[in-house]
Amino acid sequence: MATINQDREIVHIEERPHQADMPESPDYVMTSLAGAMALGLEPGRFARDEVQLKGLNVMTTYQENCVANCSYCGVSRERRVTREETTFIRVKWPVYHVDDLIERANQVSHQMRRLCVGMLAQPKSLEHSLTVIERFQGATNLLISGLITASLIKSREQLERIKAAGADRVDIAIDAATDKLFEQHRGRPVKGPHQWDHFWRVTQMATEVFDPGTVGIHLVVGLGETEEDLLRAVQKAQDLGVVTHLFSFNPEPSTLLGDRPQPPLGQYRRTQLGRYLINELGLNLHHFQFNARGQVSDFGLEADVLERILLSGRPFMTSGCPDETGETACNRPYSNGRPSEPIRNFAFIPNADDVAEIRRQLWSGGEAD
Repeated sequence: MATINQDREIVHIEERPHQADMPESPDYVMTSLAGAMALGLEPGRFARDEVQLKGLNVMTTYQENCVANCSYCGVSRERRVTREETTFIRVKWPVYHVDDLIERANQVSHQMRRLCVGMLAQPKSLEHSLTVIERFQGATNLLISGLITASLIKSREQLERIKAAGADRVDIAIDAATDKLFEQHRGRPVKGPHQWDHFWRVTQMATEVFDPGTVGIHLVVGLGETEEDLLRAVQKAQDLGVVTHLFSFNPEPSTLLGDRPQPPLGQYRRTQLGRYLINELGLNLHHFQFNARGQVSDFGLEADVLERILLSGRPFMTSGCPDETGETACNRPYSNGRPSEPIRNFAFIPNADDVAEIRRQLWSGGEAD
């Protein structure tokens, strides 16, 4: 078990049992299953032929547990599984040598456009993520994002080092939409080190280091917030010049929220559309109307304008870091659900049938029912 002092700093970390010979960062990283498949390192194919993965997601890995214990996370400290059993967003993340990933990425360089280097919440992770970024930056043509664990960031100088290592963008995984939910799922009640105010301070600090429009946050729909709560957090970030990358909660077995259902599709579709209008089209939250349950009841657009936006399908695509053309590179196919389930984040432009299904889902469970 990790011991946390009054300043929310980790002073002791229990090692995972029976895994003394595990390969660790910085030479090894966990890799998303989709990325490993795209690189030919894992068998499998995507359920839709339209899927073309353009982003490689990796994360530092250690024998020691993650110091955090977020209620919904597959790599949380008290989730007692072996590395072979570990999942993150309900898919396995196999471990590979960085050099092998670099070699494979160069072989499919026509397809792979961006690398995201995530930091496990573990004291060594910041330095090791810098090493991983530098190695990819020096050996590939990939654009590179840093997925920051804000609790590891104490100064602007650390963010400047991430940029100097080769990252042109950073994301901060705030996840919970309100301070109370953040504390409930990531702070003291779950014996975690994370603090809401600090995560937003690091987000603000990042905008002072990285170019305008290159800082993002992650938010997870389905942790107990209302749609108004979620979109208020999107607007708060937008006011800082920060974009939001949206995820649907997807329960990890044997975590504290392992039995919690995913958010209803109507709730997710409305927050997706709201995020798109705020981040991509410049609307403000005050344009929207909400019912007594905090659900969007009106987006403040003329019917024909809203119809054109819906027909494009773009609000319901994965929101992630872009490639050199501005199109999403971190398109994370099926990261929010199983291929047998309705697609929540489209890794491609939805076709006419997809849009028709989205239209049916959009107002389900809402005031328009």
